[in-house]
Amino acid sequence: MLEVAEIFRLHGPQYREQFGARMLPSHLRVMQDIEQCRTAALGGQVYFCNQCQEQRYSYHSCKNRHCPKCQNEQANQWLAEQQSLLLPVPHFLVTFTLPEELRAVARSNQKLIYNLLFRASSAALLKLAQDPRFVGGQIGMVGVLHTWTRQLLYHPHVHYIATGGGLTDDGRWVSSRKDFLVPVKALSCIFRAKFRDQLKKTDLFAAVAPRVWRKTWVVHSQPVGSGQQAFQYLAPYIFRVALSNNRLSKLPDGQVTFSYKDSATDQVQRCTLTAQEFIRRFLQHVLPHRFIKVRYFGLLSPGNRHLLQKARELRGAAIGKLKSQDLKPTEPVAALRCPHCGGPLTLTGLLTPRGRAP
Repeated sequence: MLEVAEIFRLHGPQYREQFGARMLPSHLRVMQDIEQCRTAALGGQVYFCNQCQEQRYSYHSCKNRHCPKCQNEQANQWLAEQQSLLLPVPHFLVTFTLPEELRAVARSNQKLIYNLLFRASSAALLKLAQDPRFVGGQIGMVGVLHTWTRQLLYHPHVHYIATGGGLTDDGRWVSSRKDFLVPVKALSCIFRAKFRDQLKKTDLFAAVAPRVWRKTWVVHSQPVGSGQQAFQYLAPYIFRVALSNNRLSKLPDGQVTFSYKDSATDQVQRCTLTAQEFIRRFLQHVLPHRFIKVRYFGLLSPGNRHLLQKARELRGAAIGKLKSQDLKPTEPVAALRCPHCGGPLTLTGLLTPRGRAP
């Protein structure tokens, strides 16, 4: 099966030779990690199968959060850690998208703009939910940043899972409608205004065309069921990378072809790019070093967990269990069976890593 790692190994040297002087250290590290993931370069273990009478090698993962091989398994762990956040109320998926005119500024100032995107969108949703015409209380939210479209184009947006109800200032629980949280047109206006006010505090405001503040910003809201359903829905979003290996189909003559589902027709389409353009598109979705892409707000913020407990008591909710059987880890933790015959494997030695370049 074709992998991103193979594309990087074959065409990465030429890309680095051409653009290396202008590449961010984080981009160089991602390329190196993905190229070396599950290879002898990172070391591993040697096993012996008594049935096949053959040695089997198991190489270490790079554990880079942008690596297509290393992410699915973490979704199960994240789900287990979210059990204490469940409330027996309807939940909503609310998505805030950065306008096209701001994307060039965002790409060149990622950490600043991504932080503003989180700050403005969360404040807008919390503010509108406090309106007694809609919810009338403090809701809980968990958000995750995404930066890509299905064709790997740059498209920064934040997905939130929000509770369909909140806690009032006097300690009562108020519920939203099951199919409606807040009006998206009003939410769009507040989001735009808060982002503008935050950007005015920086040197980047003058670089943005005035028409951006007059156009409608895209915000979308939809019900996604119970808390359990909502968190299961969000988990793959959190650990998904820009493109998974199973979407890659071929690499002839330096041309990369991958599949994607057209959002308008729901049909699977093919996109073919030069290897250089493919690498460029993939790397523009590498997040800044140590950037936190999953954040909690309102009742779900770490400082408000006492309020979350109050809300749980009012709803009469026990801590639920999040199911992860629908998620398919790429590398089971206890995979100590021979991949050829299924027999037990015996550990016979360790492979020393060759070391990573700076």
